[in-house]
Amino acid sequence: MLEIVFPLGVSHYLIGGILVGLGISLPYLLTGIVPGVSTTFTSTWSYILRGSFFQTPGFVASRQWRLALVVGLMTGGLLYIWLFADGKAVSTSIEGWRLFIGGILIGIGTRMSGGCASGHGICGNAALERVSLVATLTFLATAIAVAKITSLVFGL
Repeated sequence: MLEIVFPLGVSHYLIGGILVGLGISLPYLLTGIVPGVSTTFTSTWSYILRGSFFQTPGFVASRQWRLALVVGLMTGGLLYIWLFADGKAVSTSIEGWRLFIGGILIGIGTRMSGGCASGHGICGNAALERVSLVATLTFLATAIAVAKITSLVFGL
């Protein structure tokens, strides 16, 4: 039965899950702050934008380690390409305009929900936050609906 759902096996999912759990747990245990990526995006803007929203003490105080978190995420991706993918990055056949519009919609949804899918799905649900459960279910339902509509409209 597992072979049908996971034709490539489950070990890499298990290893990835453990690494994600450690990656989220360590910053929280060391600082007491949930290491969400959408907050990292906002706090990084505090270097440039002087508006009161971006200059709140929480954003300014945490922006250095949050920026280091994003650099670590990018470095991890590059290490994966170098160590496990023979130096070949994965590419997509999706047109650039679709990626751009998708990014805009994800950014709007992230701001509306107070966090990103991974932040709510990993950090918020682990903390048993009701709002994160609702956000995660909303993200999932929306993704399924958009995938279905896209496959019907564009024949993908």
